[in-house]
Amino acid sequence: MKDPKNNESELINQEQRITRVGAFVRKTSLDELLQLVNVLKGDMSLIGPRPLLIEYLPLYNKEQARRHLVKPGITGWAQVNGRSALSWKEKFSHDIWYVDHLSFNNDLKILLKTIQKIFNQEAISSIERAPFGAWDGNT
Repeated sequence: MKDPKNNESELINQEQRITRVGAFVRKTSLDELLQLVNVLKGDMSLIGPRPLLIEYLPLYNKEQARRHLVKPGITGWAQVNGRSALSWKEKFSHDIWYVDHLSFNNDLKILLKTIQKIFNQEAISSIERAPFGAWDGNT
């Protein structure tokens, strides 16, 4: 994908590309509601490790691959414990913790924490503010 440019062929940074509506949708996590279609289809769960890019599949070690023992979710243990502020190592650690502690009570706790974080607008960041880049298989 080419980098977006303005009329003078200068690169436009991410913050200039985001509209007010787009910023509101991201800030309130409304963009996540589209994932409900995947939940209704049975491809995802409400709670579980967030799905990662398909190209990461060959990079998982045996322990990291355990995150696939459960369906991916819209929200999960990693999202309520740091979201995009987590390192890849922390994210995988939280995902594995969730797999090892799968229970209705933990799902309910995650769901309630998610609602709280949405209303408090905690740990919501846009792509340009993500503290880490693409995963290279090393944590």
